[in-house]
Order: sequence, then C-alpha cells, then structure tokens
Amino acid sequence: MTTADIMFAQPGNPESLRDHEYETRTVLLALLAAILLHLLVAFFLAAFGGVFSPATPVEDKPSELTFMDLAPTAPKNSAFVETDESKKAPEPKEKTFESNANSIGASELAAAGELPLPSQTGKDQPFMDLETHQHSLDAKGAQPQPSAAPQESPNPSTAPQTQPAPVTAAEQFAMLTQRPAQTRETSAATSQPQSAYRRLKQRTHIAGNITNRGISSVNALGTPLGRYQKIVADSIGSRWYAFVEQKQDLVNIGTLRLRFYIDRSGRVKELKVTENSSNEAFANVCVQSVLEAHLPPIPDDVANTLPPEGLEVDGLGFIIFPNR
Repeated sequence: MTTADIMFAQPGNPESLRDHEYETRTVLLALLAAILLHLLVAFFLAAFGGVFSPATPVEDKPSELTFMDLAPTAPKNSAFVETDESKKAPEPKEKTFESNANSIGASELAAAGELPLPSQTGKDQPFMDLETHQHSLDAKGAQPQPSAAPQESPNPSTAPQTQPAPVTAAEQFAMLTQRPAQTRETSAATSQPQSAYRRLKQRTHIAGNITNRGISSVNALGTPLGRYQKIVADSIGSRWYAFVEQKQDLVNIGTLRLRFYIDRSGRVKELKVTENSSNEAFANVCVQSVLEAHLPPIPDDVANTLPPEGLEVDGLGFIIFPNR
C-alpha cells in the first residue's frame, strides 16, 4: 500500500516574521514623519510668508464730510405749552414741553408735587395758567387789561364792543396737569408777534416739582411745530371770542371738546365733537370757530415729521363758566 505523507503548511520561522514587522513599522514611521514635515513647512509658510513679501499699497481714500443735524429738538410727543413772546429765554437744559418760544422752568413757591410744573397759588380749574391778565383785542395799540374774573361768556363780556378776544385751543393739545379737560374759557392762543391779542388768563393752583425759584414758568423748547400750534390756537381762539360775544344769549354754560386734523395745506379735516356738556348753539359756535379759522399751510420742515393725515388736534376744549 502506497503511503502518502500529508504535509501541513508551516508558519515561517521567527526571524523572518520579526524582519517583516520591523519593515512595516519603518514604513509607517517614515510616512508619519513626512506628514509632520509637510505640516511644519505649511505652518511656517503661513506664519512668516508675509515678512518677505512686498507690502500691498493702501489706497488713499478721500476725506469724508458728514453733516449732522444739531438743531435742538423736543422730546417726542411732548405736550404743547404756550409761551408769552415777551418772556423768551435761552434754550433750557431740560426740554420737558414744546412751545412757540424757549422758556426756563421756575417756581414762585417751594416744590410741592410730582409734575414738571411750578408751584403757585391760584384757582382750581381744569386748565393751566401761570399768570392772570385780561384779554386784549387783536388790534393795533390794544394793550392787555388788568386781571378780571371771567364772564359767563368766557371773557368776551368784559371786552370792548369792537371785538372780544379769543379763547384759543392750542394749549389743549396736551393735558399738562393730567386733569380731565384742557379748556378755553381763557383758552385763546397767543397772538403772533405783530398782534396785541392776548387771551384771558387766570392763575391756576399748581403743585409741581420745579425747584428753581422765580416767576412761574416751565422748561419748554421753542420749535417750528410749537410755533405753528400757537398760530392755530390764535386763529381759532380769536374767532371763538367773537362768535361767543355775538351769541352769548344762546349758549349755555358747559364744556365742549373737538378732534380734527390739519393737512399740509392748512385745511381742517375730519372734525368731530367728542364731548359737549353745553347746548347745540355752543357746539355750533365752537365748530364754526375751527372751520372759519384761516390757517396757513404747515411748513415743510414740520409737515415732513407728521403722519400722512397731517397734524392731529385731539381734545381741543372750550369752556364757559358761570359768573364768579
């Protein structure tokens, strides 16, 4: 019987295995060393490559001139306060209110409240007056009259027959003392510089927080909008006095408030009566005063800051008090 040897493959000898492993490690180490060398070269080129490169010339840029509007501005949505042209002052540091002229706050009495107003004695009434004087007519040579109590037909009854002074409504644009109504028993806008017209005023009792001592006044900044508001008040107020004088036997004691817009051309739009505790005759007088006021166009610098519908006049108030 023929025998065959069955031979199994035998692993290589130990020395050949060690040589193979050595060669493999050598190749791997050489590969790692090459990678590290390339990384080092790339790093040095990135870090120091710019040292030997010529500097990139910097382009000369032309000088720029920027215009900045440094004109003083009143806080947005600040209330309007009328300032007598004879009491103009330098620009105040605190611009609490908007007005037709600058005014620096002062108080005749020590601070006694929280509102940004002076403290003074006077009557409790739903509008704010810092002084007392009789109205004068919008005519050459007319001078303010001594103070007098308002008549049943708000001051007009004490005016000469020629033409009673108006009770304007510009101050009604904002509720300065947070009272329910800013009214115009004596509420006629101050006249323009060339006019002697003045509305009737009676000092209001006020407890404010102004500490600077002096004749009662507020911190107000004269602005184009404030000057236009004064013109509006003067126009409406002068007519209101005249109409009340003509119809004083028909109108009743009471308060009326209006809301409307003035467009860029000076036209009154969307006029509405929002409150009336008097009668229909008084309502007609007040509405007529607004509709027949000759309002100039709103200046472009003012109109450009207003919404598309124009200047809103909300809460314009007129009052007739009983004799007192």
